[in-house]
Amino acid sequence: MQSAFQPVAALRVNDLKKDYGKNQAVKGVTFSVKPGEVFGLLGPNGAGKTSIISIIVTLEPATSGCVEIFGVDVAQQSRLAKTKVGWVPQEIINHGYFTVEEILKFISGFHGRRKNKDRIDYLLHRLSLWNHRNKKVKELSGGMKRRLMIGKALVHEPKLLLLDEPTAGVDLELRLSLWKFVEDLKKEGVSILLTTHYLEEAENICDRVAVLHHGELKKIGPTQELVQSLTSRMIRLHFKREIRPLKHPYLTLQNQMMAEFSLPSATGIGELLNDLQLDLRMLNDIQIIEGNLEDAFRFILEQQK
Repeated sequence: MQSAFQPVAALRVNDLKKDYGKNQAVKGVTFSVKPGEVFGLLGPNGAGKTSIISIIVTLEPATSGCVEIFGVDVAQQSRLAKTKVGWVPQEIINHGYFTVEEILKFISGFHGRRKNKDRIDYLLHRLSLWNHRNKKVKELSGGMKRRLMIGKALVHEPKLLLLDEPTAGVDLELRLSLWKFVEDLKKEGVSILLTTHYLEEAENICDRVAVLHHGELKKIGPTQELVQSLTSRMIRLHFKREIRPLKHPYLTLQNQMMAEFSLPSATGIGELLNDLQLDLRMLNDIQIIEGNLEDAFRFILEQQK
């Protein structure tokens, strides 16, 4: 029974499996997305991300396992589940001869919201589509079509938003405005499931991430905790004059005027300097290069080889 003090998960994926004939695309994946959380579902091509999203939005049935959106089973109550989720697919869908505003009104009506002008106007302004609202979709640029897809996903005010590679092939301006919009949605309590190959973006915006590989969930946890536990920080000490050869377990390179160390992220620089027992007056500069999510992602995949 759900505790009175524990909110229902925005999304719960439990022991999900998906087979395409003899090919197992998803192999018993379990994770959840908390209310108001940005959750990154990461993995190389073929990892199973698209299959999972297709099951969440009921485009594909699961072979076994279950998916719930705010406690609603998507297989058993698909119509109710769809009212609680918005989906921005990776592929841009062209609506031909309809105008931007007509499309938003149609999608709004599909969700049973026939008097939704305030919401539509808000999204047109917020997504910089107001001046294009009377244009036919075929007349829009790729970036404007992407904005329209986001508007379609949000017109019925869902509390869970699925973003499947939302910045693929878009310019920097749209990318930055999209992430600002995501931050605003999070403040409004919207939960977001994000897939992206831009790991720097995922590191900056995701509260937690999960890494898929060959249909299996390999790692899951708070983004920064995964980065710290799976990566090293590179420390370069630059000296004012030539120094003696140094000995240290984390030493990776030394020449006459520089020494380089690869430290676990949890190890402090002060600890390194104390171990070396160097006269700090000999130092000309200290260069620090922190590990990042891309390093952690690469480490996880290399473990599977």
